[in-house]
Amino acid sequence: MASNFSGALRLTDLDDFITPSQECVKPVKVNRISGKTAAIKIEADGSHYQVETDGIKTKLEKAEITLNDCLACSGCITSAESVLITQQSQQELYRILGENKGLTTEEQSQRKLVVVSISPQSRASLAAKYKITSQEAAEKLTGFLKQLGVDYVFDTTFARNLSLLESQYEFIQRYNNKATKGSLPMLASACPGWVCYAEKTHGSYVLPYISTTKSPQQIMGSLVKDYLARIHGLTPDMVYHVTVMPCFDKKLEASREDFYNDIYKTRDVDCVITSAEVDMMLDSEGLSLADIESRQLDSLCDHDAAIINHEGGGSGGYVHHIFHYASQELFGAKVHDMQYKTLRNKDFKEVILEHEGEVVLRFALAYGFRNIQNLVQKLKRGKSLYHCVEVMACPSGCLNGGGQIRPLDDEPAKDLLERVEKIYSEIAPVKPEDSEDVKKLYADWLGGKDSIKSKSMLHTQYHEVEKMTNALVIKW
Repeated sequence: MASNFSGALRLTDLDDFITPSQECVKPVKVNRISGKTAAIKIEADGSHYQVETDGIKTKLEKAEITLNDCLACSGCITSAESVLITQQSQQELYRILGENKGLTTEEQSQRKLVVVSISPQSRASLAAKYKITSQEAAEKLTGFLKQLGVDYVFDTTFARNLSLLESQYEFIQRYNNKATKGSLPMLASACPGWVCYAEKTHGSYVLPYISTTKSPQQIMGSLVKDYLARIHGLTPDMVYHVTVMPCFDKKLEASREDFYNDIYKTRDVDCVITSAEVDMMLDSEGLSLADIESRQLDSLCDHDAAIINHEGGGSGGYVHHIFHYASQELFGAKVHDMQYKTLRNKDFKEVILEHEGEVVLRFALAYGFRNIQNLVQKLKRGKSLYHCVEVMACPSGCLNGGGQIRPLDDEPAKDLLERVEKIYSEIAPVKPEDSEDVKKLYADWLGGKDSIKSKSMLHTQYHEVEKMTNALVIKW
């Protein structure tokens, strides 16, 4: 399972690392035989052999470090509780649904409201696998989950409305305080692999620059555990919330202590399952998504649910929306067509706004950890030219997440990604600020966009992870 995490969270992805793999603190057991000496020889293929004094060679096994070893370790960049494996899987969803079904009439007060929120990237991946449209995938996934006993099925794009709006507001605040160190560039925070990497490897150098706006997954968690729970007269612990995501790193995000309710002993997102894991659920039920009866998506507000999209690509469109908003708010410039310039590779692009003959805004997209490392090193040296950067751990962004369905029948990965991108972009985009439901939520649920509750429900914080001190951490 660990191999499905982003490059930020893989011990073996040395091409994308600067040093974390040198900092593993797991002690490796060594069997020593007193009075006996031997040499270690490395062959051309990288194999290690122990060579005895009599010339006998014995191949040495590699030291193996499991995900469980990493979960409680601060020496590398994987961080989560040990509950990750058991509580972040489709088996846990099945367990909760089974418990609900097993309740007697007298025990119905113990029944949990089960909610599943599906990301648009996962929906596109499943649609590509079963050769259906994104709209059909949304309706058939709703039908499948409700067959299993799920009460509500939502689209996380609705929560992304709030995430994009808050990111826009936050950028304007940071720009107006740009003389303060740590204000600019604002680095997007929707990718948990990137956030985990920053917390564990760069700490106070980088964390002030990361946007405090929650990701769509965690804003959806706030909506479900606070807003929806109150509508039903339930406490947060009586709602079981599952998200379907394109990325295994989202399991780590859901496990953060920042998103845990100490009073009710529950998380905003109880369980994260990936696109591929949903496909495994379908397979275990002997079903094809294309053959399932369609059901209408549920809505958190009064209007009928309709799947929506946002402009700016498959990773949320943060740069796109912030750039348009900031151009208008700060310089009175209405941008009609954003012209991205590809720089060192296809995953690093920039866009600028010129006003009165000078560049006044410079934004960038930085996907994949090679690009992120370059960005961070320039930032730490005070040489970053950017005002805002959309940062994603996975090359090509979220549509290429590690939890997406892999190619079948020898289809090249590039071709599958192109199909997923096409399906994703079929849904007509909307502007977050035009949503009447979002306006209603700001007024009725949050008490205004600058309220204390708005900050609590829509923003978070980050924590530098103190490195453990032992001989293995020393960089020779």
